[in-house]
Amino acid sequence: MKSVYPVILKPESDGFFVYIPDFDANTQGETIADAIDQARDAIGIMGIDMEDDKKSLPTPSDLKTIKVGANEIVSLVDIDFKEYRRKNEIKTVKKNCTLPSWLSYEAEKANINFSAILQAALKKELHIKDR
Repeated sequence: MKSVYPVILKPESDGFFVYIPDFDANTQGETIADAIDQARDAIGIMGIDMEDDKKSLPTPSDLKTIKVGANEIVSLVDIDFKEYRRKNEIKTVKKNCTLPSWLSYEAEKANINFSAILQAALKKELHIKDR
């Protein structure tokens, strides 16, 4: 499920400073698009860290409560924490699987990468598209 958090962008000489009120965090970007991407990344990292620590994610602030200064821009950043975790988790796990010896022999003879085939089959079965 997606959440949408407000961010405040402040133009600077070399890009944009970004404040994320709900996470009390800052980031920056060279362009508005880059700044929003960086904000999404910061929110994603902090959010999955909070989930891992069994902490509640902050409720997104109402836009009406966001105070901005001169030249500052309020924007919204959407994030799906489950999807963010899936796309950015680089840790691998080892799984043991069993198959008939004749099939193992044929696959090894054909230089089949067992891990790649298993990943592809699981993604297909779970209806997960590659990044």
